[in-house]
Amino acid sequence: MNDLIAKRLLALRGSQPREVVAKAVGISLSALQMYETGKRVPRDDIKIRIADYYNKTVQEIFFNNQNHETCDFKLNTA
Repeated sequence: MNDLIAKRLLALRGSQPREVVAKAVGISLSALQMYETGKRVPRDDIKIRIADYYNKTVQEIFFNNQNHETCDFKLNTA
């Protein structure tokens, strides 16, 4: 999963310098590098700042977006 997050972060940054993104998000350059290489996953508050910076949702960047199967479970209340 860390590799998927890393790929998404790299794709979002594109050609922007890592220094610019790190400063805008309020994290260290080394922290952003670790996130982009899959060595670490950011804390929730940093996930929110990164998502806000890229104008994405936390779900889009940090979680698997595949649809889950649903079931037709009905609670029997009788």
